[in-house]
Amino acid sequence: MFEKKKKQLLTYFNEQAPIAKHFGMRLSYSDTNRAIVDLPYNPALNHAMGGIHGGVYATLLDTTGWFTSAVTHEESIWIATSELSMHFLKPAQECSLQAIGKIIQSGKRQDIVEMHIYDGNEQLVGHGTGTFILLPTILMGVEKLITKNS
Repeated sequence: MFEKKKKQLLTYFNEQAPIAKHFGMRLSYSDTNRAIVDLPYNPALNHAMGGIHGGVYATLLDTTGWFTSAVTHEESIWIATSELSMHFLKPAQECSLQAIGKIIQSGKRQDIVEMHIYDGNEQLVGHGTGTFILLPTILMGVEKLITKNS
């Protein structure tokens, strides 16, 4: 199940998601089904003082957590972010970022995922945990997207 789902999710994010294209993010998976989101340095994502904006950290944490959860569930289950807690540990400036997710607890109704962000020097710059709820029906027109790409 994981390989088919991975391929599907990689296509959705890397080829179809406007936010991935806009930010320049790229999704991959580790051998242990951890989502990995790489973001090359993009000066358009800086705040006024020149560092990478905290909203970028939040986007990376949420995206990585969501895709870590989503790969472990069948296609008829839709995942939604229910809660996200973030810690900005260090500012990142003029560097690439990489976020990695790990399932802490998986259940029938929700997954708890831990996410880390590393800068281009492999220094931990952000940490988050997220609760991702499992919805039995597909929402927001995603059913059409899945049917189209199956």
